[in-house]
Amino acid sequence: MRILITGGAGFIGSHLADRYLSEGHEVIAMDNLSTGSTANIAHLAGHPRFHFIKHDVTHYIYVAGHLDMVLHLASLPSPVDYLHYPIQTLKVGALGTHNTLGLALAKKARFLLASTSEVYGDPLVHPQTEDYWGNVNPIGPRGVYDESKRFAEALTMAYHRYHSVDTRIVRIFNTYGPRMRLDDGRVVPNFINQALHGEALTVYDRGTHTRSFCYVEDLVEGIVRLMASDVYEPVNMGNPREFTVLEFAQKVLEATGSTSEIIFVEPTDERTKDDPQVRCPDITRARTLLGWEPVVPVEEGLLRTAAYFSDVANRRG
Repeated sequence: MRILITGGAGFIGSHLADRYLSEGHEVIAMDNLSTGSTANIAHLAGHPRFHFIKHDVTHYIYVAGHLDMVLHLASLPSPVDYLHYPIQTLKVGALGTHNTLGLALAKKARFLLASTSEVYGDPLVHPQTEDYWGNVNPIGPRGVYDESKRFAEALTMAYHRYHSVDTRIVRIFNTYGPRMRLDDGRVVPNFINQALHGEALTVYDRGTHTRSFCYVEDLVEGIVRLMASDVYEPVNMGNPREFTVLEFAQKVLEATGSTSEIIFVEPTDERTKDDPQVRCPDITRARTLLGWEPVVPVEEGLLRTAAYFSDVANRRG
């Protein structure tokens, strides 16, 4: 197959490129490098079936030749990014999704929208199932990301119903692993960086918020299975093993061998406003329809991720 991955130089997109190339397909990675990095795809330079196009998907997209799949992963998923670039976040969710759906329609290609658990907002249902409509503050600081993805899902389903585009929607829960940005601002890179540098791990409030963490290798397997299926309704993908943030901080200390202390701090910026109190996926649909569930234990995934972060830090001096 010939596959376009927007956000292809990003954390998850670059791993998907690796996977599809390993299966013999041709991959075109498209990225404007606002949050992605050529370092994530440097190992693919010169690969005969890999191509990179630097382009902003909020503008008209041209790709010569046929496409079998369009995977739309271009996004600004970190609070550090979407709070700093709120308009761009909304545009990539709206205009970017519109442009990539239009491309899929023109090429008669199967389309994937990489959505997010943030469509559930601060949930009143736990764990979150795909038929839950969410509890989102549309005018809060996180609304630019949450609502951009909710709109993108609505647009994807409109193209599915009205234009008969063969669409897929994956709702991605917290995912971590090698190629995450060190300055990503989310809990995994924050904690690992602090632990590796001997700094105190900073936990907001008392660390009672819950999260679940899926290793990127597992997520990629799930997305590949979803694209090979005929499931067009949204599918949760994440690890249903739930931790409090405090418990997870302790896991990071174990994985890194760090003697850093854990300190509690009061939230001081907009990154924590409307922060979900709980987050855990119900993956019954993925298990039943795709035969998928995560297999990499958090403890093992953290060891791999910490090794990556340590290597990057050492190379930067």
